[in-house]
Amino acid sequence: MDSLVSSLVLHGPRDLRPTRRPLPPPPPHHVQIAVLSTGLCGSDLHYYLHARNGAFALQAPLVLGHESAGIITAVGPLVTHLRPGQHVAIEAGIPCGSCEWCRSSRYNLCEGMRFRSSAKTFPHLDGTMQTRINHPAKHVHVLPRGVSCEQGALAEPLSVVLQASRRAGVSRNTRKVLVFGAGTIGMLAAGLARSRGVPVEAIAMVDINQQRLAFAKSRGLVGKIFCLTPQAPAKGVDGLERSRAQAEVFGGGYDVVYECTGAEPCIQMAVYNAKSGGKVLLIGMGTSNALIPISNAATREVDIIGSFRYADTYKEALELLASSKHSHIHDVYSIPPIMDLVTHRVPFNVDAVKKAFEAMAKGKDEKGQLVIKIIIDSESLT
Repeated sequence: MDSLVSSLVLHGPRDLRPTRRPLPPPPPHHVQIAVLSTGLCGSDLHYYLHARNGAFALQAPLVLGHESAGIITAVGPLVTHLRPGQHVAIEAGIPCGSCEWCRSSRYNLCEGMRFRSSAKTFPHLDGTMQTRINHPAKHVHVLPRGVSCEQGALAEPLSVVLQASRRAGVSRNTRKVLVFGAGTIGMLAAGLARSRGVPVEAIAMVDINQQRLAFAKSRGLVGKIFCLTPQAPAKGVDGLERSRAQAEVFGGGYDVVYECTGAEPCIQMAVYNAKSGGKVLLIGMGTSNALIPISNAATREVDIIGSFRYADTYKEALELLASSKHSHIHDVYSIPPIMDLVTHRVPFNVDAVKKAFEAMAKGKDEKGQLVIKIIIDSESLT
């Protein structure tokens, strides 16, 4: 028999509505999960503000949320490796399982991928901003002992960074790392570089928000910070020349540059700051089309690498989260404690979540306090 669940459904820009709707029992290979923690992501914010994220526009009402963990409440009849009562992280993407990408363990590139809270495919797959969901058991991961659901929700953004770092080959042989963007992904990128053995003094971060940069440095994530002054956009050659001049301030010669903003000037500066033979990781989803100093990259053999979501990362992400509980700010080979990134927690109700999105948009809450990661706490509803 179907039961009713509470959902927060986006109908248009800033039009978030509470809804009660039926949820059937889990299908044979699925489990039913009471969602206890959901992190708000930058893509969720874009959908909330504009009803679109880049090229993906809402075609029907959509439940947001994809950084989540919860507790299994029921299992389908063919699920044998999971049981009710287990706390799990939810891997939000559901690939087709049979294409060449799925067969080669690169299922993040699956053209048939359906991803919770994304409008890329239609019909959309609702996200996790609801009290219970049915989800394929194959994409549910049991939390290690001592890892909370709140930490489990962070396995999703950490997986994004793990995917990029694998593609870049970040290791203890990496000498210098530069991160553009002091959001959750940028801070996790810096923390992961530290866990790979990159000395903190060799990790630098660039942003336009001095408060975020100071936060990253105070938490031992980076050794150097550079705050840019926002300027009116400059296009074409003028924009490239401005980016080249600004890039000189950061010192250059970086083995790996994480570009986590998607902003055209930052992409340009990332190329200029990579050493000859270095790598630029494109993680940020902002500018759809950007002017890139391609000759500069080609003649210096700078690899420009795309990185999209993740594949087979959750096991390592959860292990890192478990180890972070015992790490110290000066430990080199364990990721620094990342729960500091959770600056705000809000209950599961439409007014609180709307206020949370508005705070994310401003970068600070009503009291002027810095906002980095907001977690929706649904535990009181179970």
